Amino acid sequence: MKRKIVKIIEEKCDGCGQCVPNCAEGALQIINNKARLISDLFCDGLGACLGNCSQDAIVIEEREAETYDEFKVMEYIVKGGTDVISAHLKHLKDHNEFAYLAQAKEYLIKNNVSYNENYAQKQNHALQGCPGSRERVITATDNDNNTSDNTHRKSELRQWPVQLHLVSPNAGYFKNADVLLTADCVGFAYGDFHKDFLKGKALAIACPKLDSNKQVYLEKLIKMINESQINSITVLMMEVPCCGGLFALAKQAVEFADRDIKLYSKIISLDGKVLEN
Repeated sequence: MKRKIVKIIEEKCDGCGQCVPNCAEGALQIINNKARLISDLFCDGLGACLGNCSQDAIVIEEREAETYDEFKVMEYIVKGGTDVISAHLKHLKDHNEFAYLAQAKEYLIKNNVSYNENYAQKQNHALQGCPGSRERVITATDNDNNTSDNTHRKSELRQWPVQLHLVSPNAGYFKNADVLLTADCVGFAYGDFHKDFLKGKALAIACPKLDSNKQVYLEKLIKMINESQINSITVLMMEVPCCGGLFALAKQAVEFADRDIKLYSKIISLDGKVLEN
């Protein structure tokens, strides 16, 4: 059976990394200044990364992929060299694919291929992808704290990144936090978004209509509840019907999680009013 999957045209790739944060499955990494498809297993072939490649170095091809075969994948992976091999092994380990990890190592031993066992410890995760997705905690300054409502409105944002595809559910700023899950239009419609809603909360933004891979969103929210031990989720939605999917996603995460937490929601009108709590 054939299926669609991404292909990197290596000679065109300039290693900018813009494709990496747009691959929700984590199948792409920048290694040795080139984008690499680390594993066929996690590539859905939808091409979310295509529109973010300024060099047209990523295309969708259709090739035989009836059954995932780690040995066949390794035949491709080893061509990329030691760092690509090590990144692939780390990728399998990070996704708890230990059976495939054992097969990969078996292939390497049989073919006498060397790799770097300490790759995971030596790599700086922030350098593997887009610098814009690097995790940061933003600390308020004294000037921020002294800002009055009559002057420049201070920002209540205390983290980066904020887009749900980019955030890690295990990031430090989610630990024991109250999470604000908001449709990305809300911040533009509601004038006092920072003061009234964001203050004191960890933030995740998403568009329930346009964003792809909602399953990834669900899994991240469940991890926030179970592993980061968040206290609550407040969902902010616009009054348009498609926004209701964001609350449905949060509600499902709360139902599937192992812990009970509080779930709140607010609906914002197009002219910036709170319609419903």
